[in-house]
Amino acid sequence: MDLLSGTNTSSLFVSSAQQQQQLEYIASNTLKNGIDLYQKKDYEGAARAFQGALSMAPSSSFSKDAAKYLAMAQLNLGETDQAIDAYKTSIKLHPDLAEPHVDLAKLYFSESRYKEAEIEYAAAVRIDPSSANHYSLGQAYLVQDRYAEAEAEFQEVRRLEPKSPYSAYGLGLAYSRQGRYEKAIDLFEASIKLNRDFHDAYAEIGFAYADLGRMDDAEKIFEFLEKEAPDLADTLSRYMYKVDPPKLVFANALSTFSYMTPRMTKVSNLDAYLENANASKTFTMIFQFDKEMDRVSVENRFNWKISRATGAGPGDAYNFGFPVASTEVSITSFPDNVYWDEDSMTAKVQFTIEQNDAADGTIDPSHIEFKFTGVDKYGLSMDPDKDQYTGFSKVY
Repeated sequence: MDLLSGTNTSSLFVSSAQQQQQLEYIASNTLKNGIDLYQKKDYEGAARAFQGALSMAPSSSFSKDAAKYLAMAQLNLGETDQAIDAYKTSIKLHPDLAEPHVDLAKLYFSESRYKEAEIEYAAAVRIDPSSANHYSLGQAYLVQDRYAEAEAEFQEVRRLEPKSPYSAYGLGLAYSRQGRYEKAIDLFEASIKLNRDFHDAYAEIGFAYADLGRMDDAEKIFEFLEKEAPDLADTLSRYMYKVDPPKLVFANALSTFSYMTPRMTKVSNLDAYLENANASKTFTMIFQFDKEMDRVSVENRFNWKISRATGAGPGDAYNFGFPVASTEVSITSFPDNVYWDEDSMTAKVQFTIEQNDAADGTIDPSHIEFKFTGVDKYGLSMDPDKDQYTGFSKVY
């Protein structure tokens, strides 16, 4: 039996097409209504409208927009997983479009899901190998420390758009992350030549200078950015502080040890209690650091060393290089205790001096050397040129 017998099949197809047009018309209005609700920050109502528009006409030309707006509304509602699903729906409906992949990649990137972002950016590149998509893929490789792959993507950006400041900038980022700072600086400077207001490139030059230990040059970049881009200047300043090796700055005057006293000083002159044979007295040296230090490292007394100075410069050696008298007393190599004050960034070093049997002990306080070999709060080791102190030569 012919079910269509006596029926005009062409009219059925026309009717079906008309129904589809009507659905798309309703869906289009629903989408517009959703946009109005979105602009009024009624994200729940907007999400329902976008979902409705998407359900009524999934194959329409505007379903991509409906899915994108749906994801945006869900993100505003804190529904990240649902937003991801919305972008995935758009990808299924429009497999020939790069934009949904890019949108999903950006969301993954914001969530620090870099591998998933990389997959979506790579898909976008396959569909649309534009410089923007290659650049984004390079960034995804960069945050995963895959420098060779990042470099290849940025090289492609440079081939596609040699006059774009971002082409040199991206490549500079890849070199900088590999520790190839000089080459990176050249590329950042090249990007600035193409755009004098490219403040991010200036900041990257500052970061590279800081990593090279060229703090004076980094400071000049900071001063420039302080006027032109204060937020970047602040970020650079914080980075400079972080990577600059910690230093001893000076000894606090509140120290109880008379570290300026000359050679052949009687031990009893340091404290009257030491007039007695074999008496001992605890003294303190308070050292100022130039940055926040790791408390455990500072308070580990074995990270400190107390010794007689052996400097080769004029007058730097203990007792000015003269033979040490038999009356000279010594100090133990390690302090008794060390206390870190994070508010003042000072370390109080306590150590003991003991009088000899004859109560005629002598010492050269200005050439007692204090050395610290610990780390700051970022795990950075001391500046080797600023990790020792004597009363004679100060910090060195």
